[in-house]
Amino acid sequence: MKNRNRIAPFLCAAWGSLALCASAAEAVGYCAYVDPFIGTAGTGHTFPSACVPFGLVQAGPDTGNGDWAHCSGYSYEDKSIFGFSQTHLNGTGCPDLGDVRILPFAAESVPGSVAYDKASERAKPGFYAVTLAGGVRVEASATERCAIYRISYPKGAKGRLLVDPHWCITRRQPASDCIRSVDVAPDGRAGVSGKVAVNNWVERTYAFKMEFSRPFLSEKDLVFDFGESSGEPLVVKVALSALGGVSDAARNLAAEIPGWDFDRVAAAADAKWSKMLSCVAVEGSDDQKRNFYTSLYHLFIQPNNIADAGHKPFYSTLSTWDTFRAAHPLYTILVPEKAAEFVDSMLEQGRRTGYLPIWTLWGRDNQCMIGTHSIPVIVDWFLKDYFSRKERKEHKDFADSASFAAKKQYWLAAYEQIKETLTKRHEGRYKERWDLLDRHGYYPYDVIRNESVSRTLECAYDDWCAAQMAAKLGHEEDAEFFRRRSENWRNVFDPSLGLMRSKDSKGNWRDPFDPSAVGYGEGYDFTEGNSYQYTWHVMQNPDGLVAAMGGREAFVKRLDWLFERPEVVKGEVFDVTGLIGQYVHGNEPSHHVIYFYTLVGERDKAARRVRDVFDRFYLPKPDGLCGNDDCGQMSAWYVFSALGFYPFNPCGGTYVLGAPQIPKATIELAGCKTLTVVANNLSVENRYVKSVTFNGKPLDKTIEHADLMSGGELVFEMTNAARR
Repeated sequence: MKNRNRIAPFLCAAWGSLALCASAAEAVGYCAYVDPFIGTAGTGHTFPSACVPFGLVQAGPDTGNGDWAHCSGYSYEDKSIFGFSQTHLNGTGCPDLGDVRILPFAAESVPGSVAYDKASERAKPGFYAVTLAGGVRVEASATERCAIYRISYPKGAKGRLLVDPHWCITRRQPASDCIRSVDVAPDGRAGVSGKVAVNNWVERTYAFKMEFSRPFLSEKDLVFDFGESSGEPLVVKVALSALGGVSDAARNLAAEIPGWDFDRVAAAADAKWSKMLSCVAVEGSDDQKRNFYTSLYHLFIQPNNIADAGHKPFYSTLSTWDTFRAAHPLYTILVPEKAAEFVDSMLEQGRRTGYLPIWTLWGRDNQCMIGTHSIPVIVDWFLKDYFSRKERKEHKDFADSASFAAKKQYWLAAYEQIKETLTKRHEGRYKERWDLLDRHGYYPYDVIRNESVSRTLECAYDDWCAAQMAAKLGHEEDAEFFRRRSENWRNVFDPSLGLMRSKDSKGNWRDPFDPSAVGYGEGYDFTEGNSYQYTWHVMQNPDGLVAAMGGREAFVKRLDWLFERPEVVKGEVFDVTGLIGQYVHGNEPSHHVIYFYTLVGERDKAARRVRDVFDRFYLPKPDGLCGNDDCGQMSAWYVFSALGFYPFNPCGGTYVLGAPQIPKATIELAGCKTLTVVANNLSVENRYVKSVTFNGKPLDKTIEHADLMSGGELVFEMTNAARR
């Protein structure tokens, strides 16, 4: 604990100049290009609720509940609103949150839901508004831990408000079945507060403090009557505490919204988003800007700081199976000070639970996915932070300093957490069986009856990451152990088929075997996908996979074959969406696959596939996303690919070049440096890359993180002719 307290400020201080640069920059209206309704229809599962970057609260409408289509609580096609709750998940495939629903109404009895005027609905970063049937106008804004509503009842109508702590966004029917206990009561005549225990995706508790701008006349069953409206809006403030009690929620409210000025809160939220989005200045068409800045917006909604005001940040909503692939590498470029805090929170989560995070919500790990992909996030930041170019070249005496000693101790302790997570049995972790992995070199399908191949592949990647960190810290024996285990992918690769395939505990291939089959539960060896998609899940050793498939030419044919297969799968998995052949852009295991083309010398094919994905699966409309945004991962893929490079292997800082989709972008970097990305002659016809240079020096396939962060100009010369 002593070393952690010493090092945490250092991690952020190393990047402190970024905040100074951003605050000095001229405010630009980037919020105008954000459309929070993108992804709210179809399978995107986004929401239009009001929030601020990385905040605990997302205040807005719930239009449905109890099914997969309403994981965020909102679907654009719905015709009525059940109410307005204070927390929502962005683009997930499982539902939760929806804390403290409120529903303003003017009728005599409490309605189940209320129709609304679709034309009246408005959303922008930090703000949401709608007019309900009966003329009740609801406007919402937010701070990090608080929501504020301005409710305008028609003049002369009775103003009533339901406060429902039994509401929860869930698959259960009724929704109240996920509520374990409620201890809520009015506070005098102008508020209500209490504590709620929830058992949904995770078991959790929260406390809230709600205040009204005028006293209510009567209350029954948490339905508050404010009498006949004079036309003066009712302002409602709600503060949450994820980790404390009502007194903590009250302190959050006093710290963040001490007054009743709705417009001031909304303006502050807009300013926070404007500053956050200004880290990248993009040129291009309005649609290009709308897609780009909405993607940045979705990226910066989470992880969410669940600590109370005045406390050290502690981030949760860590969907690492999704976000380790591109979202977290993008944070290290755009908001490195946040990347440090995210890693610190992951390590703190590990200290609390005994193992590093898999998928955390509200400080609890739901373990719904496979692998422990907080490990690549931690190791990636370690490699970019501990061995940074700045320290090596600009501070030659840094290795002798007390700061470096504290930093080294921090990372040594982090490595011990990684080693323990990947080698020891932990109470309650039901998807780890290191004994089987070490005995067989893979997970046998007759013992591990679901996801056996995917789990083998994803664990192998985590092991590769652990090996990199062990080697850098001088633990050579550990490094060799993890290197060997990182090659376990070879044990589930069937060279006769050129596909990943499960084995039993005796070493026999599964037979019969259908590489197109998808599904959940026993008998399905892949996670949200099939063998066609998971065969490419060897980001740590692409050369090894190329060789295993018979060399470059055979590999390219098999890669072409993937994209040319029929766009069908056998079985039903909601997440398998956005198909190009058997490439599935709507789910994360496919996200790096296009960039194999660059690595094997087929950059034109990479350019063609990237453009195809952009044209088909990222459109500026409610159903414009082809799959769950998954806490910003789909959006991060868009941002990286629009810029022209991608973290094929998301740990270590090597980016594979692609084909940019915007004419110019300028990124604000730490130390008041800038990175400018230019795509000369980019057009609908000019989709191919003729050449690439960085600061005048030619590039072939990759560029390094340290080079990008030093600033300069990355120039793509575009052409309409594919190379022969």
